[in-house]
Amino acid sequence: MTARDRTASAPQGAARDYLLAGQTVTAPPLAPGLYLVATPIGNLRDVSLRALETLAAADVIACEDTRVTRKLLSHYGIGTPLAPYHDHNAATARPKLIARLAEGARVALVSDAGTPLVSDPGFRLVRTAQAAGHPVTAVPGASAVLAALTVAGLPTDRFFFEGFLPTKETARRARIAALARIPASLVLFETGPRLAAALADLAAGLGEREAAVCRELTKLHEEVRRGTLAQLADAYRALPQPRGEMVIVTAPPAQAQAASADEVDALLRNALDRLSVKDAVDEVAGLCGQPRRDVYRRALTLKANSDGPAD
Repeated sequence: MTARDRTASAPQGAARDYLLAGQTVTAPPLAPGLYLVATPIGNLRDVSLRALETLAAADVIACEDTRVTRKLLSHYGIGTPLAPYHDHNAATARPKLIARLAEGARVALVSDAGTPLVSDPGFRLVRTAQAAGHPVTAVPGASAVLAALTVAGLPTDRFFFEGFLPTKETARRARIAALARIPASLVLFETGPRLAAALADLAAGLGEREAAVCRELTKLHEEVRRGTLAQLADAYRALPQPRGEMVIVTAPPAQAQAASADEVDALLRNALDRLSVKDAVDEVAGLCGQPRRDVYRRALTLKANSDGPAD
């Protein structure tokens, strides 16, 4: 019987095995709870020893795409059962995972690549598990955000992770306008089909900033292309459409300027669409460097003039 077979057939909480450098290793016991496990973003050797131990010792692994996660598990001889957990099934899968936790199970949550909860539906699972009193533990590791930031050659002392921009042009440009005053390097995700258009809109909205497009990070054909946003937009318009997802890193604005009343209102409207009044005020006050009480008064005015009541 292989290490993978012994893991798959083991009862809940039993000792589990995995393979490391051709040797069978028994994972140490794992306490019941939810474990957020970072997985490699490309190179399978970037997985941590603790991640392997956790994945092997877990009773079930919740993952976005079972085919993707199974490649990692097969490489290390891990036979832990998989349970799909993604945007389309989260509402029905989440109660089942919470029920497993209530029974004392060890549940691992992974994304297709990198750290869970970064642009995936894991947030609600974590909140629900915490509300039910279950321990939640992070098992840190690879992150496309940090990998791209460190190789971009741009300031790293302050950065703002935006994730994916809106797909529609009008909404994308409005969001870029809201990002323009953030006094930090910006880190964004983008897909191949939208890359050139997104870079062009970033160039129009942010100006002549230095930037880098990072693709295939940690893989054989890793590429980091640097230049101004306009130069990168021109380059990717001329190149064949790249596959997969890319990370865009832009330099911070050259000099922070006081935001106008209209700019504060625009930032508040954007934030109020996503956050509570309190959180929106905290975000905008931090971005603009204005007194929180002034931003709060303006937020209440905007909220009163909208359809919804103030929080």
